Amino acid sequence: MKELILDKATELFLNLGVKSVTMDDLANEVGISKKTIYTHYENKTKLVQECTTRLFDKISEGINTICALGKNPIEELYDIKKYIIIYIKDEKSSSQYQLQKYYPKIAHHLRTKQNALMQKCTFNNIKRGLELGIYREDINIEFVSRIYISGMTNIQDPKMFPTNLFPMDRLQSYFLEYYLRGIVTPKGRKFLEEIIHSHQE
Repeated sequence: MKELILDKATELFLNLGVKSVTMDDLANEVGISKKTIYTHYENKTKLVQECTTRLFDKISEGINTICALGKNPIEELYDIKKYIIIYIKDEKSSSQYQLQKYYPKIAHHLRTKQNALMQKCTFNNIKRGLELGIYREDINIEFVSRIYISGMTNIQDPKMFPTNLFPMDRLQSYFLEYYLRGIVTPKGRKFLEEIIHSHQE
């Protein structure tokens, strides 16, 4: 029952936002009483915390699995993007806004973990790209990895990139291509063009 509550709560929070979804809404969706929910989660904050932790852990596990395959670093970034989109495809921009506004401690903790994961993956990706000769030798790894993290985070701002103009999947593709074109060598550009072409088919 606890898993069922967690699954439905995560789905609703992503779709509608943590503030918009009440415990009554959740109880109705699962088909149980509110009292049953409280036997598993003492309050809504605990439930929100567990939902965000679980979603992060699932995404983190998937990203680590992709990185462990040792693919071409350019292809790896596109695979990670594709994987993340599967998880956040139904996420509305309001859900992130509501999490930051009403649960700032949870949002801050989540952001810290996300940044640490992205920093590690991006650093290793750039390092391998340099070794393979597909990223330029003159780039500063620390700077470029932070630019990537900053960009991937900031493109989620709905005021700057309204979803009616920039659907998240397309927006991430635009940014990824923009980022990679700035760091690839001619050899890397060939790989990039092939991947972009294959994604358009």
